[in-house]
Amino acid sequence: MIKEVIVVEGKDDVAAVKAAVDAEVITTHGFGYGMKLISLLKDIEKRRGIIIFTDPDYMGNKIRKDIAQHLENPKHAFLPQGKAMKKDNIGVENATSEDIIKALEASRPTIEKKEIEFTQKDLRDNGLINSDGATIRRDKVADYLRIGHGNGKQFLSRLNSFGVTREEFENAVKAVENGKII
Repeated sequence: MIKEVIVVEGKDDVAAVKAAVDAEVITTHGFGYGMKLISLLKDIEKRRGIIIFTDPDYMGNKIRKDIAQHLENPKHAFLPQGKAMKKDNIGVENATSEDIIKALEASRPTIEKKEIEFTQKDLRDNGLINSDGATIRRDKVADYLRIGHGNGKQFLSRLNSFGVTREEFENAVKAVENGKII
């Protein structure tokens, strides 16, 4: 049983998460939610905590960011895009139970006092920005760390916001370099 309440986008996401884990799940019904849902989530966060688990696409990231700005310190769970694809549809509902469990187990809170552990130099030195194939390598490292995909700026912010350690980062980069992540 997961203590926190999991926030997803739609009813198919609810079904997929409930098939994978024993948890309470709330849906945003896409981006059409209002302050009533935000108020409810604030109350729930104080009592049990919140895990935001939106689709790994533009709208999912937009919903994640909007909800997170209203809450104190929700946890964030991310699915790699490749694990959430079915034909041309991307969403939590397309993931296997195993991948949903892994994403939820790896959920991370945002660090309140963000320490700047990583800089653009770290990303450049490891071929994660400003080089051929940087986007693919960055997405693979993000998948390994379970922090969600994004451009270089978003990736750097997530490394620092989610408290990724230097060791975790180096292990992820090595795993990608050694072909352990496809």
